[in-house]
Amino acid sequence: MHTSALPDVPLPDGYRFRSLTEADLRAAVDLDFWAFPSGTSLDEAVRHPFPLGWDRTVGIEAAGFDGLAALHGSYPFQEFGVPGGTLPTGGLTWVGVHPQHRRRGLLTAMIDFHLARCRRRGEPLSALFAAEAPIYGRFGYGKAADDIRLTIARGAALHDVPGADEHTVHIAHASREQHGDLVERLHRAAGARPAGVAGINRPGWCERETEQLQAHFWDDPPAHRDGRESRRIAVVEHAGEPRGYALFRRKLDWEVFGPRGTAAVSEVVALDAAAARALWGVLADFDLTVETSTFLLPVDDAVTRLLVNPRAAQPRVVDNLWVRLVDVGAALAGRQYAADVDVTLAVRDARLPENTGTYRLRARAFGEATCDRVTGGADLSLDVRELGAAYLGGTSLVSLAAAGLVTEHTAGTLAHAAAAFGWPVAPMSSWVW
Repeated sequence: MHTSALPDVPLPDGYRFRSLTEADLRAAVDLDFWAFPSGTSLDEAVRHPFPLGWDRTVGIEAAGFDGLAALHGSYPFQEFGVPGGTLPTGGLTWVGVHPQHRRRGLLTAMIDFHLARCRRRGEPLSALFAAEAPIYGRFGYGKAADDIRLTIARGAALHDVPGADEHTVHIAHASREQHGDLVERLHRAAGARPAGVAGINRPGWCERETEQLQAHFWDDPPAHRDGRESRRIAVVEHAGEPRGYALFRRKLDWEVFGPRGTAAVSEVVALDAAAARALWGVLADFDLTVETSTFLLPVDDAVTRLLVNPRAAQPRVVDNLWVRLVDVGAALAGRQYAADVDVTLAVRDARLPENTGTYRLRARAFGEATCDRVTGGADLSLDVRELGAAYLGGTSLVSLAAAGLVTEHTAGTLAHAAAAFGWPVAPMSSWVW
C-alpha cells in the first residue's frame, strides 16, 4: 500500500532525505552530471524531458552543502515481464552520489529506502541496469539477463527465409507523432510472443509505461547522437501490415580509398522470421557503410541464427538486467515455470531479513504456482542474490551450484528445479533505463 510518508531509513549525521519536485529539476540533473560526467551543458540538459516521475524521485541533502549530495529514483513498471506474465516492479535508476559525499553510506541508505518503498507499493521485484557490475550484488541483486552486441559487416550473408521477399521495408525520419503508436504496439507484441508461441513471453521486457518515459525516449538532442544523424526508422510490412521496426542512425566517414560509414541500430523487433530476414537484409546493407553495429539484442535474437557466419559479427555478451526479489513469496508465486516443480528453498536475505526463511514452491509446467513458508529442512539453499539471478529464467541454478552459490540438500532436486526455473526465451530489456 502506498503512503506519502518517507520510509524511516537512517542516514549519517548531517544528511536527510527529501522528496523532490519539478522545482528541483536543475539540482537533480546537476547531481546526475556529477555522478555520471557529461559534455552536455546543464542549461541544455534541463530543456529536455526528464524521465522520472517526481513522486518517485528522492534526494539527499547535506548540512552546509549547496545542491544535492545524492539522488535516486524508480520507474513504476506495472507490466514488467516475468516468465509467463508480468509483475509490478520498481525500476531503480538515476542512483548517484556527489564525489564529495562518497564512502559515507549514502548509497546503502538509498537502496534501503528504495526497497522499503517497493514493499509499501506492493512491488515484489526491483530491477536495474548496473553502471558498475560489482556494486549491486551486495544488496541482493543478481545478474538475471544478458544482451548481445554485434558488428555486422556490410553485405554479410544471411540465411534465406521463405516469405521474406514478400515483405517491404519503409525508411523514414523517426518521430513520436508518426511512429510512437506503431513502435509501442509492435514492441509490446514482440515482448508478449517473441517466439510466436502463445504463453511464451520474453522475461525482462518492459514498456515505456509513463508519459515522462515516452517523452524522454523520443527526444533526440544532437548532443546524444555522437556525431551521427538524427534518429531514423525502418518499418517492415507484409501486405500493408507492420511486422517489425528498427531504430538506427548512420555516420558517414571517408578515407582516401572511399567511404567508411557506419550504421548503429539502437532497437529492433520483428514478429516473425520472415519479417526479421527482410529487416536485417536492409539494416546490414546501407550504402556508403562498411558495418552495422547493434546495441541491445537478446542473446537468442533471430539475427544470431540468420547470419551464415556469426563469428564475423564479433559477438560480445554484456550483462543486461539485474533483479532483486523484494517479496520472495509473491515473486516466486507470480511467475510460471517450464516444468512441474515441488521444491523447498531456504533463502537468505541479509538486507531484508523478513524474506529469510524456507519456502515450498509448487507449480505445474506453464501453469499457476504457489509459494508458502514452511518449517523444517529444505531441498536447496541459496542467497536472495542467486534467486534473483535465476528468476527470469536466463541463469541456471545448476551453473550457480557449480560456483558454490546454491547448495543441494536433497539429491536430484537441483536438476529438476533448474529445469523448472528456466524459460524457452532468453530474458532481456531492449532499452536502458
